[in-house]
Amino acid sequence: MEIKTSAFTQSSATLDQCPRDSKPEYAFIGRSNVGKSSLLNTLCNRKGLAKTSSTPGKTLLINHFIINNEWYLVDLPGYGFAKQSKSIRQKLQNMISSYILMREQLANVFVLVDIRHDPQKIDLEFIDWLGNSNIPFSIVFTKADKLSLPKSNEHVRKYLDALRETWEELPPYFVTSSVNKRGREDILDYIDGINKEINSTTL
Repeated sequence: MEIKTSAFTQSSATLDQCPRDSKPEYAFIGRSNVGKSSLLNTLCNRKGLAKTSSTPGKTLLINHFIINNEWYLVDLPGYGFAKQSKSIRQKLQNMISSYILMREQLANVFVLVDIRHDPQKIDLEFIDWLGNSNIPFSIVFTKADKLSLPKSNEHVRKYLDALRETWEELPPYFVTSSVNKRGREDILDYIDGINKEINSTTL
């Protein structure tokens, strides 16, 4: 898939404020500081489309970006940022869960995981929640350029082994780097395939 146009559309504090059209949406979420904004900019081939920050927990709203005027890329707030107050964490949790569970246009959730770390309980619990809620999702391993190829393969294998403890069938996954654009085409092709399925069923 070639991304010809990409533009920020709007930020929403609640599900009701999200765009009122039927275009498919692809949401990206992960723990704070996982490299989400950098990945979104890489996918769209545009620096500064999604605002990057050295301070974790900056995304506090549901951010929509229109791609090729055909589908939305959705930047969701990160989870697990301990320095936020309990009330803000609860508000974000409610916002995220209501969007994921109730947004009819949601076609897939991409869960971002830092490839450098061992499987984290908070990520595994979030993935299990998506599965138990019958939400289509994929895993995106970020920052692959920070490890050698054998090491990154080892970390992915360790993560998949952790998932196999509770999953009979593993979800799709992608290994990415915002530095060398590894995995970019794979994710875009995956989105393109889902879009074609959606279009074929609505014709």
